[in-house]
Amino acid sequence: MIKKEFTYRGKTLQELRTMSIDELALLLPSRQRRSIKHGFSDDKKIFLKKISTKNTIETHLRSMLVLPSMVGKTIKIHNGKEFVPVIIQEDMIGCYLGELTTTRRKVQHNAPGIGATKSSSNLSVK
Repeated sequence: MIKKEFTYRGKTLQELRTMSIDELALLLPSRQRRSIKHGFSDDKKIFLKKISTKNTIETHLRSMLVLPSMVGKTIKIHNGKEFVPVIIQEDMIGCYLGELTTTRRKVQHNAPGIGATKSSSNLSVK
């Protein structure tokens, strides 16, 4: 089975990595293009410098775009309680980091508590 080469809007990963941010913005959807047009905040600029030197980094920046330079790196994204490790792959380019981790869990209920039902008032409290 032949593995198909990754392309994003007709560009290979190597071509995407050699592009400037402005050229890349033209390929992205409108919301991502506008956030690049507004410019990166100081926190995002610091994050980009760190990710270029380190292979693994922890961040609270859920509004950061996944850029081609991040592919193959492990980013630990904060979900409100803990840092969840995510390995960035080619098909994640253009997504926001917050989209890659969930902030809510499925609620797991146990047995009903005392006073939860009318029949529970007949139970002895020990």
